Amino acid sequence: MTIDPKRLIFLHGLESSSQSSKAVLLRSLFPGMLTPDFTGSLEERMAQLAPILGDATGWMIIGSSFGGLMGALFTCQHPHQVRKLILLAPALNLPAFAENLPAPVDVPTVVIHGTQDDVVPLEPVRALAKRVFRNLTYHVVEDGHRLQKTVPTLDWKALLE
Repeated sequence: MTIDPKRLIFLHGLESSSQSSKAVLLRSLFPGMLTPDFTGSLEERMAQLAPILGDATGWMIIGSSFGGLMGALFTCQHPHQVRKLILLAPALNLPAFAENLPAPVDVPTVVIHGTQDDVVPLEPVRALAKRVFRNLTYHVVEDGHRLQKTVPTLDWKALLE
């Protein structure tokens, strides 16, 4: 299976941007992938995301923290459009997800979460992810919220296949 960078998108965290170390790394590995900037509330960000993804199918979404929440919500609302979802320390504990759990989906989902995450709590997020993503792989790593040690060492091509 080949990775189409035009169907690969990185969703950055709340106070991050398309210039973050994760976005820069991913663009270097997959030239042409989408790394848009998002601003505003969750609703505003989701409204910015919708026209980017449109009605196209085969998306591979990588979301970090708040971007992970966005990716999870989009995937749950449009599972037929998403081929794979990769969540990095996703903020699934926020009310938009945790207090109104989406219906379970079968989209292959990989979560990478650090034991030293002091922003997004590991165990509550793992419990939520297990309830919603039926095809879930959950990797717990020795790292903090930004996953600065882990992200550069991942085999991204294998992860996305």
